[in-house]
Amino acid sequence: MKSLTFYGRLGKFSWRMLATVLVGEAMVIFFGALVARALASAEGSGSADTFLAVGSGLAVVCLLAAGLMRQAWGVTLGWVIQVAAIVTAFVVPTMLVVGIIFLGLWVLVMVQGAKVDALQHDR
Repeated sequence: MKSLTFYGRLGKFSWRMLATVLVGEAMVIFFGALVARALASAEGSGSADTFLAVGSGLAVVCLLAAGLMRQAWGVTLGWVIQVAAIVTAFVVPTMLVVGIIFLGLWVLVMVQGAKVDALQHDR
């Protein structure tokens, strides 16, 4: 696809909408980290606090990436976060569905945002 960008600056509409996706994803990932901690704690696993710390860290990275969408490498960081969100399914399997939904939103905003930016540029 021509409109999928992995590195570079985006139009104003695109980076704003991608930042919105990342903020929503940060909240869901944090709640997923709470679930991972609770599941590990219920099983008596010693990694409960680690799951919470790593999940919370990923949520913070999502928020930082949302603020960095204006930078050329902010988009690359966003793609890395999408992969990391899917990888969280190894701890909480339901996060695979969440990761796929946010990846779909990411791609949708990337494609449609490029179209909107082009229309605004032409106008």
